[in-house]
Parts: sequence; structure tokens; C-alpha cells
Amino acid sequence: MKRMFLLLSWCALYCAAGCTKEKEEVEEKVKLVATSPWLKDTTVTKEYVAQIHSIQHIELRALEKGYLQKIYVDEGQAVHQGQLMFQIMPLMYQAELQKSQAEANYVSLEYQNTKRLADKNIVSKNELALASAKVDKAKAEVSVAQTHLLFTTVKAPFSGIMDHLQVRQGSMVDEGDLLTTLADNSKMWVYFNVPEAEYLTYKTQAKNDNLLKVRLKMANDEVFPQPGMVQTIEADFNNETGNIAFRATFPNPAALLRNGETGSVLMTVPMKQALLIPQKATFEILEKKFVYVVDNANVVHQREVTVGAEMQDLYAIRKGLTADDKILLEGIRKVKDGDKISFTYEAPQAVIPHLKVYSE
Repeated sequence: MKRMFLLLSWCALYCAAGCTKEKEEVEEKVKLVATSPWLKDTTVTKEYVAQIHSIQHIELRALEKGYLQKIYVDEGQAVHQGQLMFQIMPLMYQAELQKSQAEANYVSLEYQNTKRLADKNIVSKNELALASAKVDKAKAEVSVAQTHLLFTTVKAPFSGIMDHLQVRQGSMVDEGDLLTTLADNSKMWVYFNVPEAEYLTYKTQAKNDNLLKVRLKMANDEVFPQPGMVQTIEADFNNETGNIAFRATFPNPAALLRNGETGSVLMTVPMKQALLIPQKATFEILEKKFVYVVDNANVVHQREVTVGAEMQDLYAIRKGLTADDKILLEGIRKVKDGDKISFTYEAPQAVIPHLKVYSE
């Protein structure tokens, strides 16, 4: 019995020693590192929801009433300026032109006869003037008939891409009926709204840089290869949102962008004396961001921070921290509010250039 008691005691001591050793090994693996916010001038890339429009986007409508005799183009086709697109049956307008030309020829002959008589003083100068007025009227009617006949053909007013056909060949169209739309996508206008404070910053910068370059992030999160230039700002602020609309122009040589697309404008703006911290030093609770601040007694305290801007691997803090604070960088998931810790301190100038966000 005594021998068994000794054996059990030995086993208990062995297990206790093993557990203590394992706990020490786990604790050794948890490395706590602290750093401080970095106060410095920098630039930040801000993102604005944008609407993309063709530099020219118009509706093509029938200018005369009649049957749509021929469609020379197809949906989505690229057309060049002056290319024939639609033909409305011209027979009636051709007949009107022939009628007006015949009338013009008739009054022209009358005028010539009247002029000969007037030269011999057989008729008065008033009759000659009346015959001349009839000629002018007939010529004007010929011009009107020619215009009506010309309007039976619809040509591309500029080079662009044709949209959906609103009518089919053989349809009866009335004056003003929509045939299709045409978009010039050689350049694109991208509209986005900027808050008042950022507008003032932009205007200050624009005095030196003239036009501000921006980039466009497309709907697939890829950045459009061509940079754009902010060329136009609307006159008034929206009193409800406090924003003002900017328009940037982007070249579109490969016709990748189309009218009606959405995306985000990326605009780089300067930040004076920004307070920068690593993103991985933060954690979220109910959509609010927090950090662990280490006090002079090496005790950690949970503190809410307000992010002013987001950069790759960094946050610019608007509220909640000062440059003298120490914040926990490594091991934030291994501690809780009020813990006293032992940590290694690394200066922000050494930490920030080698950052990479990762999950602990």
C-alpha cells in the first residue's frame, strides 16, 4: 500500500512538472511588442464613389415621318462620323422635291419673259419685282424640299459606339421617334462628390499643381491604366450633403470604359502632421476601433480611436491617441483590459516601414 502511494505521488509530481513546463513554453511563445503613433506629414489616397459617362452620349431620333426602309448598322457597332445609319422611305419627299423644282423652273421662265417686257417698258418695274419674288419663293421651297429629303437619311454625327436598336426595319416611325443612342467613348467623364473640407484642400493644392491627377478603380477592383485629370468643379455645394461635384476626364484608348459604369476615384491628398498607427494594432468591437494603450505601470487599457484616413497597413488617427502614447502592437489577442504585461518597445520609425497586416 505504501509502495502504491509513493508511485501515485511520483506520477502527480511528474505531471505537475510537465504541465508547468508546457505552460512556460506557451508563455515564451507569446511575444508582446509595443510601439507609439508616428507623427509626420504624409499623403493619403481617398476613395470616392464615381459615375462614368461618355464625353458625348446622344439620342438619334427620326427627323421625318415614314417607313424605316433600311438599317445599315447593328447594335454595339463602332461607327464613324458621317456614316449612314438609317434610311426612311424617301419616295414622298423625292416627289415633293421634283414638284418644287418644276415650280421653280416655271416661275424662272415667267421672270425671264417679264424681264424682257420690262426692258422694252411694256410692263412696269413692279411686275418685274413681283416675278423676281416668285422666283425667290420657289427656290426657297426647293431648299425646304431638299432638306426634308435629306432628313430621311440618318447619319452618325460623330464617331462612336451604337447602342440598342429601338426600332426594326419596316417599322412606321413618326417625327421625333427614338432610333438608338450613340456614345463617343474616346474620353470619359467621371463624376464624384467631394466634401467641403477636402474641396478647400484641393483648391489650395491646385494653385501650385494646376490640374490634379486622379486614378480610377473599376468595379472589379482593378485600377484603370490611364490617369485622369480633374478639369471641372460644379458651381454650388449640395446643402443636404455638404458635397460638391468634381468631374475628371480619362482617356479611353482601348474603349474599356462604357457609359453608365460605376467605380471609385482615387485622389491623393496631403496630410499635415498625421498620427499614424499600424492597422494590426487595432481591433473592432461593434464596428468601433480600439487599441490597447500601455500606461507607465505597464498595464494595458482598452481605448477607442477614430480613424481619419486609411492607407495600406496604416490608419491616420483623428481622435483617441497622442504621439506620446504607447500602444500594443504584437499580442493584442493575448491580453485583456487591465492586464499588467512585460513587453518589448520598438520605435514607430522602425516598425512602420516593415508592416504587413496579418491575422495572429
